[in-house]
Parts: sequence; structure tokens; C-alpha cells
Amino acid sequence: MSYAIPNDAELRGLALQVGERLLVEHLSLVTAESCTGGWIAKCMTDVPGCSAWFECGIAAYSYEAKQALLGVRPDTLLKYGAVSEETVLEMVSGALTHGGASVSVAVTGIAGPGGGTDDKPLGSVWLAWKRRGGYPRAELHRFEGDRDQVRRQTVAVALHGVLKTLTQI
Repeated sequence: MSYAIPNDAELRGLALQVGERLLVEHLSLVTAESCTGGWIAKCMTDVPGCSAWFECGIAAYSYEAKQALLGVRPDTLLKYGAVSEETVLEMVSGALTHGGASVSVAVTGIAGPGGGTDDKPLGSVWLAWKRRGGYPRAELHRFEGDRDQVRRQTVAVALHGVLKTLTQI
């Protein structure tokens, strides 16, 4: 599936929508990010007043950081790798546990320019969302473009997913 590459204004607009919805519902957000390196958290904290609904962002790039900061099990990483449904589901749940928020989003993927394989080509990104007390939802996306474009698309899909998560009961 092909996605439009969002510009900075579009990402700001999405972050503002997420923030407004979180504020109305008296909820807070935590991010768990690997390939985006904190970009989702940056978009959220660019919104004035975000301290009312943004708890924290966890940028966990290495296996060790994913384990220590998000509670991802070593055997999950060894068996499935960092870019997997199993890992992103543990990341999104760990973010809620360690971040203290009511909603979480997690991303892990291969933004490039290297690192892709036949099984996990460049642009492969797993995303997951979860509300406290609910079940996580994960999706695999295959984005096209260079490193910046893959990361921009990931941030946009992550924020759209938060909005979707907020509208689900």
C-alpha cells in the first residue's frame, strides 16, 4: 500500500487532534519508539499544553533498551527479532506498565538505508496501540521511500492509530 509522505504541518495537525481527544477524554499517552527515535513524542510535545495529556516517550532502539525500559522478553527478541508482531505487542504493553499512561503506541521497523532482508524488507514497520485494560492491536506496514520518508509515514500512521484507539470502546 502506498502512503502520502506527510509534511511537518500535517504531522502537527495530527498531533493536535490526538491531544484534543486525549484532553476531552481525560486520558494520557505514552510512546514506545524504535525506528522513529522519539519522533512521535516530539510531535506530541510540540503541541502547547501537552503536559495535560502526554506522559512520556520511550525511545528504545537496542535489544537491551527494549528489555530494560519496556519489559520485552529476551526470548521474544531472540526468536522473532526486534521487527516483529511479538516484539511490538510487548513494547506497547510495557509502555503502559512503565509509562503510567492510559493509552500507548509502539513502533519498531526498518527505516533504512540498510538492514532489510527478504523476510523483512526496508520500510517494514510494526505498529501497535493499546488502552489500559484493553487488548492491543498490531499492524504491519510496508512503507516506501528513504529513511526520512519511512519515518514520517510511520509517525502519521501511529497518530492515526491513536485516534482510532481513542474512538474504540
